[in-house]
Amino acid sequence: MSRPVRVRFAPSPTGYLHVGGARTALYNYLFAKKNNGKFILRIEDTDEARSTVESLKMVISDLKWLGLNWDEGPHPETLEDMGPHGPYKQSQRLSIYKKYADELLKKGQAYYCFLTDEEIEVQRQAAMAAGKSHHVNSPYQDWSLDQALAKIKEGGQAVVRFKTKHLKKDYILKDLVRGEVRFPSDMVGDFVLLRSGGMPVYNFCCAVDDHLMQISHVFRAEEHLPNSLRQMMIYEGLGWALPEFGHISLILDEDRQKLSKRKGATSCHQFQEEGYLPEALKNFIALLGWSHPEEKEIMTMEEMIQGFSVDRLNPSGAVFDGVKLKWMNAQHLRALPDEEIWKLLQPFCKKADLILPTDKAWAVQSIQTFKSYMETLQDTVEFYKPLDDSKFQIYDEAKEVLGWEQTKLVLQTWKQLLSEMTVANLSEADFLKTQDLVKEKAAVKGKNLFMPIRVAVIGKPHGAELKILVPLIDRKSLIARVDKVIAAL
Repeated sequence: MSRPVRVRFAPSPTGYLHVGGARTALYNYLFAKKNNGKFILRIEDTDEARSTVESLKMVISDLKWLGLNWDEGPHPETLEDMGPHGPYKQSQRLSIYKKYADELLKKGQAYYCFLTDEEIEVQRQAAMAAGKSHHVNSPYQDWSLDQALAKIKEGGQAVVRFKTKHLKKDYILKDLVRGEVRFPSDMVGDFVLLRSGGMPVYNFCCAVDDHLMQISHVFRAEEHLPNSLRQMMIYEGLGWALPEFGHISLILDEDRQKLSKRKGATSCHQFQEEGYLPEALKNFIALLGWSHPEEKEIMTMEEMIQGFSVDRLNPSGAVFDGVKLKWMNAQHLRALPDEEIWKLLQPFCKKADLILPTDKAWAVQSIQTFKSYMETLQDTVEFYKPLDDSKFQIYDEAKEVLGWEQTKLVLQTWKQLLSEMTVANLSEADFLKTQDLVKEKAAVKGKNLFMPIRVAVIGKPHGAELKILVPLIDRKSLIARVDKVIAAL
């Protein structure tokens, strides 16, 4: 690298972090760590109507959950600036933007424009009628700065526009992902730098901040590619060197449209609430547009850092496959120590109001029992519901089984054999042996044997295998449950 690596993630704080934004943050983070660089968090909050402190806290909460810790930017707890290049919130940098707008005005590369919205609309309609693309044609572009300032002093309302008509050339961007991209200068007309109220527009803020924060590389989604021309013009106008740009592919849904909330969960917060692990989500989104040099699919953060390189970023759109994400989450979840899985499960069990045994041996036994079936933490709660005595009920679907002629004898025999035991919990072998004894004593087999016992254990005739559930339920609880079912006959 010709200069120290400094990359940034610059979200607008308008809600929880979208997975597309999370992937951009992740790629910047991986690139910084791979190259001993700095990862900067900058907040683009000049949209006063939509940007809130609460939304900023949401974004920061998601980044913390993902473990994408930044070197400079708002402090994750206090939101106060950390680092030498602050402020890191654009709303606190307005005087900085004015300074550089004034510099462009003095150099004659920008001008005050007093056109009203109505006058611009007339121009647009005329261009459409002539079959031409519309660029603002301002009568104020050749006014002197003193002339414009005098009009402002009289109460005139003006935006600051960047002059483009004299830039008769192509701008060439050597994109790190897409190769050479050529922009004719006449793609854009004179564009706004500052609105009439003094609020800067995105492209101006972005160029000024990237320069002053010494950003060396900008990795962002391809939807920002059209912004590059305006930013290149601003860099040129202020005599600054460009950072290196890389525009990464869009994330698409199964219909190959841009991923949106209409197709289900798209924010990191939603995936967290649904019981996905941050390690799994990072692993999954890393592979939406990048591949490991050894074609690894399941990776730790360290493996992603070591394997990350720009030449393996794919410019083609990547499809978000929810089924694959769930599979990947299952791989990460099952690889965790049993005690860690149990700890992660607790908030989900609490939310479901589950009352479960608290001893460590039982917890480990339950995790070992269910581990091979686990996909997400939220889904795993369903495995535990039958183990909570307070949740036991006789479901409507059990009515047919309770009406069978042999059911009462099966249940009574099951209860009798349980009552004769002295162990606190049956092992799998104990259960299978007891089930065979019921079969023998009650002279029943097949569904006439299995379904009544299942109803006596979980309240319904279909569900998880009893040989894995029964060892996790206290023998006295099993007796209390079968008593309820017998009473319901």
